[in-house]
Amino acid sequence: MAKPRGYCAGVDRAVQAVEKALEQYGAPIYVRKQIVHNTHVVKTLEERGAIFVEETEQVPEGAIVVFSAHGVSPAVHQEAAQRGLKTIDATCPLVTKVHNEAKRFASQDYDILLIGHEGHEEVEGTAGEAPDHIQLVDGLAAVDSVEVKDPGRLVWLSQTTLSVDETTETVTRLKERFPGLIDPPSDDICYATQNRQVAVKEIAAQAELVIVVGSENSSNSKRLVEVALDHGADASYLVDNASFIKDEWLDGVTTVGVTSGASVPDELVAGVLARLAENGFDDVEEVHSVEENVRFALPHELRKNLRAAAV
Repeated sequence: MAKPRGYCAGVDRAVQAVEKALEQYGAPIYVRKQIVHNTHVVKTLEERGAIFVEETEQVPEGAIVVFSAHGVSPAVHQEAAQRGLKTIDATCPLVTKVHNEAKRFASQDYDILLIGHEGHEEVEGTAGEAPDHIQLVDGLAAVDSVEVKDPGRLVWLSQTTLSVDETTETVTRLKERFPGLIDPPSDDICYATQNRQVAVKEIAAQAELVIVVGSENSSNSKRLVEVALDHGADASYLVDNASFIKDEWLDGVTTVGVTSGASVPDELVAGVLARLAENGFDDVEEVHSVEENVRFALPHELRKNLRAAAV
């Protein structure tokens, strides 16, 4: 049985932002959308006094609102300012990088092909940075319907939580249609997403069953199930926690792989490992594709207040 790592740096920063806001300002603290796509994390923060809302208009005027790790569009910032809200922006710095790339290329009058999933919060936030220049490409099936005004000024960007292989395939197909399509200056897909996909490929080649710990609305977790099935696993299932594991999944299985999405806390992974150990899968081998040592500072709004409190 192979074991994964827990939170990525962007998720850790976002969760800490809500926790620090609760410590500094007290409950309630409002959070627009789920701070990260994990039901356990959201429930835990709700128990501490966080109130999750879908839209900024649901936040009382003058209250404190935290923007999730997935980012928001400029229109959301403007609405918050108009309502006199005190904002804490917990957008993952890797998502912010994509936002900045979108603004820069739009300012140079490029058409931008944004590879991502329609309706995902991150896609909505990025597209909102330059709506007149950005066209969503939701996978291979959407490539043939892409139309651009100038094939000579065309760049692609991507949602940070996509499958690396699927994104590469989509870009290859786009370049067949638009040979002048240029790449972003650096890879948009999150390092943690990539690392987990590399590791699950190794795990899937050795395990009949791969269990992915993560929530159903987590894009990067769902991609891990797909990657596992594409690279050798006979079966792969997404579970929120150990209670979701069914005994029949383990029948006849000699090796189980375990991985987790980037927004999954360590205790959920530990619970799955304990559940599997009860069924005889107690020989654990850790698989690390790349050692992750990335850390992100808290949002500047919280750092400012922390400095003031220390004076």
